[in-house]
Amino acid sequence: MINEEKVILMTRMASYEYGKGKKDITILNYFKGDYIGFQVLKSVIAATISFFLLLGVYFFYNFEVFMQDIYNMDLLAFGKSVIILYLCMVGAYGVITYVAFATKYSRAKKSLKTYYANLKKLASMYEH
Repeated sequence: MINEEKVILMTRMASYEYGKGKKDITILNYFKGDYIGFQVLKSVIAATISFFLLLGVYFFYNFEVFMQDIYNMDLLAFGKSVIILYLCMVGAYGVITYVAFATKYSRAKKSLKTYYANLKKLASMYEH
């Protein structure tokens, strides 16, 4: 005789295993600090590349203005403002990435904990 509760539980668990569960398991293969640190590092690298690409586009767009005013500009102040803008951009990306991936890690851990609880429940159903 088929136990409908077992079938429903097994179907829900199989759906999780082949869908979201694969991602959750790969996330939880890392320690929390390692996972978040790696994601923040990738984000900082991407933000650095993006910043320098945007800075290059800005220089090319305003190249004529820079060439005319280069002797009148305070290059040290301009360099400081570019560095401050870079640090703000990378800092913002880093903080946003940290919060996003810490939340993602916590949700994956909670989902996997629920999955393991369902496994125990299913095992206890087979014992009876």
